Amino acid sequence: MTIPANAKAKEKLIVALDVETADEAKRVFAELRGEAGMFKVGSQLFTAAGPELVRSLVSAGARVFLDLKFHDIPNTVAAACREAVRLGVSLLNVHAAGGSEMMRRAAEAVSEEAARLGVGRPRLIAVTVLTSMDAAALAESGVEANHVEQQVARLARLAAESGLDGVVASPHEIRVVREAAGRGGFLVVTPGVRPASVSHDDQKRVMTPAEAVAAGADFVVIGRAILRAADPLRAARDVVAEMEGAAGR
Repeated sequence: MTIPANAKAKEKLIVALDVETADEAKRVFAELRGEAGMFKVGSQLFTAAGPELVRSLVSAGARVFLDLKFHDIPNTVAAACREAVRLGVSLLNVHAAGGSEMMRRAAEAVSEEAARLGVGRPRLIAVTVLTSMDAAALAESGVEANHVEQQVARLARLAAESGLDGVVASPHEIRVVREAAGRGGFLVVTPGVRPASVSHDDQKRVMTPAEAVAAGADFVVIGRAILRAADPLRAARDVVAEMEGAAGR
């Protein structure tokens, strides 16, 4: 799933299905399936609709990013990752703060289960620092880092060394991630992306879609800016057009 620099902007867009019901999620997918490369199922929707919704979306042709940020003892996370492979997702994530053994075991489980089933291996990425957090929030949680970038770099390096395919990181930390990973093909998936005309809501470290792509993001995740628009289809197309403009610079 390495994304070439000249990939179509649509392939870089992940629409976050941050809705309350399976019916809403299916409606959004049906409307936007031609405008995005992937659709994200996160904690809210998964808790409401469960694995059956993921199976349904995959069966309908969706590439799904299962955004559950697994963080537990290594055996439990490995088992959860095996189940995600069985669901047919294309991308899933764990928390890098779970440590190297947890991430290594997760990566092994994903590869082993995909090989056993004879299916393509989904890409496994790690969350570094949530885009709602800043240095003060890190300090509250006991992380001694003068800057968010220091913690992002530390966790990105650990994820790369543990055999993961990439990380989730703010677009502001893309350069830091690339330098810390030290290898090509390391994916950077960026939430905290908002068109210039849209409120930042609870995100602190944000960029526009064009800025994120210009900075080197492999994927950008956008939810509310599209889902809450008066015309979600037009909003998605506007985001893609903005990213195409950045890629052509």
